[in-house]
Amino acid sequence: MAVALITGASQGIGACIAKRLAKDGFSIAVNHYPSEGDKAKAIEVARECEAFGVKAVCFSADVSKMEDCETMVKAVRDEFGSIDALVNNAGITKDKLLARMGEDEYDAVIAVNQKSIFNMLKNVCPVMMRQKHGRIVNVSSVAGLYGNPGQINYSASKAAIIGMTKTVAKEYGRKNITCNAVAPGLIRTPMTDVLSDDIKAKMLDAVAMKRYGEPEEIAAVVSFLVSEDSSYVTGQVIEISGGLSM
Repeated sequence: MAVALITGASQGIGACIAKRLAKDGFSIAVNHYPSEGDKAKAIEVARECEAFGVKAVCFSADVSKMEDCETMVKAVRDEFGSIDALVNNAGITKDKLLARMGEDEYDAVIAVNQKSIFNMLKNVCPVMMRQKHGRIVNVSSVAGLYGNPGQINYSASKAAIIGMTKTVAKEYGRKNITCNAVAPGLIRTPMTDVLSDDIKAKMLDAVAMKRYGEPEEIAAVVSFLVSEDSSYVTGQVIEISGGLSM
């Protein structure tokens, strides 16, 4: 049975991706931040994944730290034997206008949203190379494509993910490893709930479909990108925004 490792899978888009891939038949490694609250949420996600008849195990790791990622990837391999799909989803926001943002707030978002992907790729790509097969999906954002007021840290991290995605696609394509990104728009999650009403109203006004997206709609695209149906798709950024860019 194929194995999928999803970072930041205790809630929101990550949890929906975990459950969708479980429905697709993947065994699921549910990564969560090492806190009691996130652990409890992750256990519930794993339980819901198991309802599809697959194995699901929770793995605690702060993916902004290389050592945590090394330990987790080894534990996942010991538990499941392989890592066939990696979904780099972990992310945070610390929104402020540039004039008010502190260096610590900038660095924290870069560490969790962007450095974590380097950490995970560094540890998982060698596993996939030995397997001669792998599917990687990085969760970016429309903020990385177009920018967003009050989110210079978040936008920078999500833009960097796009460059990383294309680079990994070029470096590992010959090894039968694909790497793609999804760029969600205004999706109904705990993360978007913290945006100001003004920002949400302006974003929704710019959406052609005039509604929020749902986490399940992101998970459906990820499902395609980790499947064999996408075997000749790599280095792509798929915007899932209801027509925000039009």
